[in-house]
Amino acid sequence: MDSIDRKIINRLQQNARVSLKALAQECYISPPTISARMHHLEQLGLIKNYYTLIDYKKAGYHIKAYVHVKVDPKDKLDFYKYIESIPNVLECDCVSGEFSMVIKVIFESTELLDSFINLLQRFGKTNTQIVFSTPVDVRGVSLSEEKEDRP
Repeated sequence: MDSIDRKIINRLQQNARVSLKALAQECYISPPTISARMHHLEQLGLIKNYYTLIDYKKAGYHIKAYVHVKVDPKDKLDFYKYIESIPNVLECDCVSGEFSMVIKVIFESTELLDSFINLLQRFGKTNTQIVFSTPVDVRGVSLSEEKEDRP
């Protein structure tokens, strides 16, 4: 990955709908070359997906929360299968500490969140934090466009 690839990734994280023509102009290369580089980055798995970030509140999801779950290691496969099937789950991470899972969820109401937590408790103890505000929304990581030496 060179500085142009990093520039492409940085720009796509800002706006995944940026045109090939605009990207090509910013990188001083042709649109077909940009397209080929993007395809290569996708093949390498560096670009995993493109998506649209919506305003959840405007879509009717007024409750965002983080649910921590203490899942017994023997139940992890069943837990993963279950949690993958819940469309309200935005993200689930296996973490260190007292709770083994942290789940980011959105729901239309606290009642629906409560129902979800009740079902989730079959996997273990839970702790829930309801989000009041989000001063920093989802964003990518800015890759240095200067080549770094790596061992």
